Amino acid sequence: MNTVGTPLLWGGFAVVVVIMLAIDLLLQGRRGVHTMSMKQAAAWSLVWVTLSLLFNAAFWWYLAETQGRAVADPQALAFLTGYLIEKSLAVDNVFVWLMLFSYFSVPPALQRRVLVYGVLGAIVLRTIMIFAGSWLIAQFDWILYLFGAFLLFTGVKMALVKEDESGIGDKPLVRWLRSHLRMTDTIENEHFFVRKNGFAVRDAADAGSDSGGTERCDFRRR
Repeated sequence: MNTVGTPLLWGGFAVVVVIMLAIDLLLQGRRGVHTMSMKQAAAWSLVWVTLSLLFNAAFWWYLAETQGRAVADPQALAFLTGYLIEKSLAVDNVFVWLMLFSYFSVPPALQRRVLVYGVLGAIVLRTIMIFAGSWLIAQFDWILYLFGAFLLFTGVKMALVKEDESGIGDKPLVRWLRSHLRMTDTIENEHFFVRKNGFAVRDAADAGSDSGGTERCDFRRR
């Protein structure tokens, strides 16, 4: 598979991501539990978009210096296109988060922390899937057709199958969590684990990371 990726580029990208996440977590830890205003949220969104564009500019400059404009221009454009597509698709997630936060009665002051840990989980899982998928494609060209067939099947299923009117509490993952884990139906400040009756119990705040990566659950073990 032809790629402009080098150990230096991948390493630099990983370092940038880790530093940005560390800064975000550090700032969150210093501020403690608080409700983020719309102005703060807009400012942080602008910061992340600006950093992404600056990274793309640095990526273009590096390729232009090492491999020439003929390589740098299309690669930087591909990065920008992919970023804009992912950004637009992420808008759908916002409505999902709002629905889940409302359903599980997550206080606004705790929502950002859940989102941060959900994003961390998503980064880890996506990294694994990307590298695993790249390896599979490099080994078996025909697997692209399998992936394409799966996407078509998923699209047709979403278009034809009637909308599931059952509540979030009836979803298989939520039922599994109820059956296998000790959980409390209350949120104890910002703690993920609390002790009740001598047992370590997962707080409702922690369950959200399992139920979808970016949300909290509010249910008890039955």
